[in-house]
Amino acid sequence: MTTPAPPFTEPAPAERLEKVAAALTDNGFEAEVLDGAAAARARVGELVPAGATVFTGASETLRLSGISEDIDDSGRYDSVRARSLAMDRTTQRDEIRRALASPDVILGSVHAVTDTGSLVIASASGSQLTGYSGGAGHAIWVVGAQKVVPDLETALRRVETHCLRLEDERAMKAYGTGSSLNRLLVLHSLSPHYFPGRGTVLLLREAIGF
Repeated sequence: MTTPAPPFTEPAPAERLEKVAAALTDNGFEAEVLDGAAAARARVGELVPAGATVFTGASETLRLSGISEDIDDSGRYDSVRARSLAMDRTTQRDEIRRALASPDVILGSVHAVTDTGSLVIASASGSQLTGYSGGAGHAIWVVGAQKVVPDLETALRRVETHCLRLEDERAMKAYGTGSSLNRLLVLHSLSPHYFPGRGTVLLLREAIGF
């Protein structure tokens, strides 16, 4: 007897990923379907120019793929995360805020992507949302195949019943305090006529992250 996959963890099949990529393209995103994390890591290396100011949003997808390490620890880029961690949170708060809001490139993932080509991102602090929504020069999202959902209603249910529980467990281990769903960003389109090529979605054929 086959045990059914837990909710929201089953990777979408290749044909569905191609349809989602087409829907994203229609909505003004650059969309690519890649085999997996290794291919995404290599592609990010091609997309992000050396010396760029880059902010990596907190993401298990970036951590597990090695992309966070490539950006924040290699010395090839001006890592906003590494730089901000060395700043004083009281006296340099405004400088940190500005650096997070408008990097050359912001990298992260999403909590769901719909069949119609919308991205859904939840956050406790909101530190990455300004860059995602328009502050960064280029936004790149690396998205596991298990994050594809039919519609916005299902996307919100995935955030609330699946992602939040896992992020709460991670935050408790990492910071000693749980997470919370304080802010939610839904990107239906990137207005291609005004910001052509500003957002890239790398859809993976494997499951990775939350």
